[in-house]
Amino acid sequence: MLRKRLSFWFIILLTLGGIFVNLPDLPQDKWGVTGRFPLKLGLDLQGGTQLILQTQMENIPESDRDQALESARSVIERRVNLFGVSESIVQSSKVGSQRRILVELPGVKDLATAVNLVGQTAQLEFREMIDSPPPEATKSANPFREITKSTSLTGADLKKATVVFGSSNKGSSGPQVQIEFTSQGGEKFAEVTKRNIGKGLAIFVDESPVMWPPPTVQTEILGGVGVISGGFTTEEAKNLSIQLNAGALPVPIKILEQRSIAATLGAESVNKSLIAASVGLVTIMAYMVAFYGVYGLLADLGLLIYTIFVMAIFRSGLFLIPPVTLTLAGIAGFVLSIGMAVDANILTFERMREELRSGKNKKLALEAGFVRAWSSIRDSNISSLIIATILYMFGTSLVKGFALTLAIGVLVSMFSALVVTRTFLRLLPRFR
Repeated sequence: MLRKRLSFWFIILLTLGGIFVNLPDLPQDKWGVTGRFPLKLGLDLQGGTQLILQTQMENIPESDRDQALESARSVIERRVNLFGVSESIVQSSKVGSQRRILVELPGVKDLATAVNLVGQTAQLEFREMIDSPPPEATKSANPFREITKSTSLTGADLKKATVVFGSSNKGSSGPQVQIEFTSQGGEKFAEVTKRNIGKGLAIFVDESPVMWPPPTVQTEILGGVGVISGGFTTEEAKNLSIQLNAGALPVPIKILEQRSIAATLGAESVNKSLIAASVGLVTIMAYMVAFYGVYGLLADLGLLIYTIFVMAIFRSGLFLIPPVTLTLAGIAGFVLSIGMAVDANILTFERMREELRSGKNKKLALEAGFVRAWSSIRDSNISSLIIATILYMFGTSLVKGFALTLAIGVLVSMFSALVVTRTFLRLLPRFR
């Protein structure tokens, strides 16, 4: 009996936590989109701009094209982040021999602004430190540039940047970034390093430093090949090489498709989807009460708790996964999971009826019903999770949203049926 009570209070605490996550802070928040943990809406619900970009690789060697595509994607993503667009998506893809970049900018309504945002060529520049920076430099909007000056060494002089492993002059070992210049760039680089020995040499991409404090020049570098070392992890060194190559290998971009989604369309989609979810939830609850009486009523209570849990995971991730970016397809996955959430309860109740008809008392029928239903519940939900995993791994962003919300719904529905509903049934006097 103690175990049953502990399970009951555990469920109550989880439910209260879910309610806390889901409650909006603002009275005017009709659907709870804002609040302590606001729902993160995708492009199709919030409105914004979608661009499909075609990279023009005719002048790029075949071996460098994948790197050039990733460099272009990195530049565009950095621009979008600096622009302050939240929940943006910047993805690269290969369609046959073509290499494309998909850009989704929620909240950006002006197509001209979006095109200008992603269409500029990345600017790579090496800058040396100023010995006596002016006092007002720290108050500047970009203080890093104010305390440095141009060396005339730019991305046009850089041939390529690659990740290497070895030991630096400081005695440290591990991932490093090797930069190789053109013949003319190598001469400039030798002059710059000669006059900056023992000083920092800052590297800027799009007027922002790629690392700060800047790497220190150890000696004059001849031959046009140098190494940047700074205790990098492999991932950090890889990202730095991509940023440098973004300036060194500017890829011409052509806009294949541009589409603006109005905020009114997003609001209408949210309204209709939530109405559909509410109608579906009420219909299922009425069905369960009509066919299973008090058992169905407890199943409905478990279904409400299931809905609270799922929405809390969508909002906060509950420290298990990042918060879900909700799209229209994601809402469809959630609506579908509501119907699937009662499957386990129906299987269990039917097994309980069979046990009661065979002459067992109600307590034994309850436990036997859950045991007999478990194999069917397990197999059906595992098959759904396998399909959701495949869709998430190989689908597009919209399909991934559907697969993720469906998988979350399936997992929470198993907990709801096997723990929540079971605990409530065990507490009924007839099953004690």
